[in-house]
Amino acid sequence: MFKWDMFNRRPGNSRRGQDSPIIGEFRFPEDTPIFEIMSLRSLFGLFSNALAIDLGTANSLVYTPNRGIVVNEPSVVAINKLTDRVEAIGHKAKEMLGRTPRNIVAIKPLKDGVIADFDLTEEMLKYFIQQAHIRKRLFAPRVVISTPSEITQVERRAIIQAARGAKASEVYLVKQAMAAAIGVGLPITEPSGNMIIDIGGGTTDIALISLSGIVYSRTVRVAGDEMDNSIIQYMKRKHNLLIGERTAEQIKIEIGSAAPMKKEMTVEIKGRSLIEGIPKVITITDEEVREALSDALSTIIDAIRVALEQTPPELSADIAEKGMVLTGGGSLLKNLDRRITKETGVPVLLAKDPLSSVVLGTGEMLSDRALLKRVCSP
Repeated sequence: MFKWDMFNRRPGNSRRGQDSPIIGEFRFPEDTPIFEIMSLRSLFGLFSNALAIDLGTANSLVYTPNRGIVVNEPSVVAINKLTDRVEAIGHKAKEMLGRTPRNIVAIKPLKDGVIADFDLTEEMLKYFIQQAHIRKRLFAPRVVISTPSEITQVERRAIIQAARGAKASEVYLVKQAMAAAIGVGLPITEPSGNMIIDIGGGTTDIALISLSGIVYSRTVRVAGDEMDNSIIQYMKRKHNLLIGERTAEQIKIEIGSAAPMKKEMTVEIKGRSLIEGIPKVITITDEEVREALSDALSTIIDAIRVALEQTPPELSADIAEKGMVLTGGGSLLKNLDRRITKETGVPVLLAKDPLSSVVLGTGEMLSDRALLKRVCSP
């Protein structure tokens, strides 16, 4: 069984020239028995600050029990390629996407809900934890992080190690779908079926939950980012126009839809002509954007249909009565709930706060250790 590094280590002048294990600001002698360190670590964890983190492909949110959501920033890091120095993280880094000089590059360290660049993810986590920790603390925080339902053990270990490297005292992983269900207020502890569809930036998580457990889950690595990419490729193919990620996202937000609108909508977009190589301005309609998004939406709806087919009969009756709950940033696509209802025949309810449901649900577990132990990913 794999064992990750249980201790943060800091360079020191030990007798053998090696680092000594530390907890918070305390350094232990090299000959300290391991069980003593582990016991103290657990004790210190009780007094440390607790943080809930929704480590998303598009945006990351951090929640604290006393102050609520304290960090809500894009999961983007800008680095200087010449010096390997981090120039900006979050909002400032996102503003640089597609607008940096050659020596600076803005990178999304997470792809499809998992870590694509370990070092940058660790730096980003450090930054977000520091933002949440306004005052200097004696003890490192206890951290609960939400993850996609279907990630590998290697991907899980990478998230845990990145959080340890960011000075977390304890790290717990919970599945995003479970956290979202708690965040929207579904009665997950009751013996009844609850279906949640969380469409984020990198993944769409679909889960059937009953008695605090996941009866069925499916993760599709098609979500908001794939929708943006579909718009970029459509503009190349249909209009010979090259646009960036930010422009594609803005098009999706302004006139993107999953089903026909009552009134036609248009938007003026600017890009570079692939034929003439000069700036060009064109106007596109909501119908064109629907055409661009058709494949991505079909993939998501097919996954929902499979989940319904896999649902046990008694729980199917619950879903037919209560409907499915749609959450996540991707759920804000206009008429998506209508499209899913039309194609599945099951009512769909949109969460009140779809952008924050995962981190709010993760945050509820901070004060409920029993619930955390029941739903914590194995």
